[in-house]
Amino acid sequence: MSELGALDLTGRVALITGAARGQGEAEARLLVARGAQVVLADVLHAEATAVAASLGPAALAVELDVTDAGQWTHAVDVATDAYGGLDILVNNAGILTSGSIESTTEDDYMRVVRVNQLGCLLGMKAAIPALRHRGGGAIVNVSSVAGLTGVAGVVAYASTKWAIRGMTKVAALELGPDGIRVNSVHPGSIDTPMTRDPRFDGVDKDAIHAALPVPRQGHVDDVAEMVAFLVSDASAYSTGSEFVVDGGSLAGRTPAERGPT
Repeated sequence: MSELGALDLTGRVALITGAARGQGEAEARLLVARGAQVVLADVLHAEATAVAASLGPAALAVELDVTDAGQWTHAVDVATDAYGGLDILVNNAGILTSGSIESTTEDDYMRVVRVNQLGCLLGMKAAIPALRHRGGGAIVNVSSVAGLTGVAGVVAYASTKWAIRGMTKVAALELGPDGIRVNSVHPGSIDTPMTRDPRFDGVDKDAIHAALPVPRQGHVDDVAEMVAFLVSDASAYSTGSEFVVDGGSLAGRTPAERGPT
């Protein structure tokens, strides 16, 4: 084992969804740097292919719509055919729509459910046999702080992130006997294309981040480091749990924020 010790991922094979950019790209880059071979899966195939090419022979890209069970089967087959197996699944892909409960249409709601929630389920279903064949492995399901508390204006997104949290615990209980650990990661405000969406231009992000115990916006590498820890032997006794990467946003509120009592 290298100087990384239990964080060394040499010999591991990972499949990461939403890996063309943002958190997924950062996770792919870090896992390759730690010695893993990585399949970057994304509906944005050209972008994922470019990222994989920049990482060399330890990475390749596959086109994947996470709502399609057949495409999931193909993605897992690509990983096992190219690298001999699968040890790690990172369900990172997700979308967000905003709007009040009253303004959210059934179609809007179900589109988010299909990508964020059903996509996570289909990914686990597709990956479990391959992980079991290798004698175990690790699954990380990327949820959100919105899966731990309410967030007004994103009812579909928050619902799916709570669902991912629940699915993670069920999977940990079911898959523990197979040596498969399953944990969820809950990022707060991370600088990604999603959080740069023009819909959020009216939000004073600087003020929000300045008030955090860690007074800055999160970086994609902050999330990637947590994911890398959870798929490594360094977290061998952790499963069915939530790991928060939020700069302390859920820790509570300061007296200044609470106002006079």
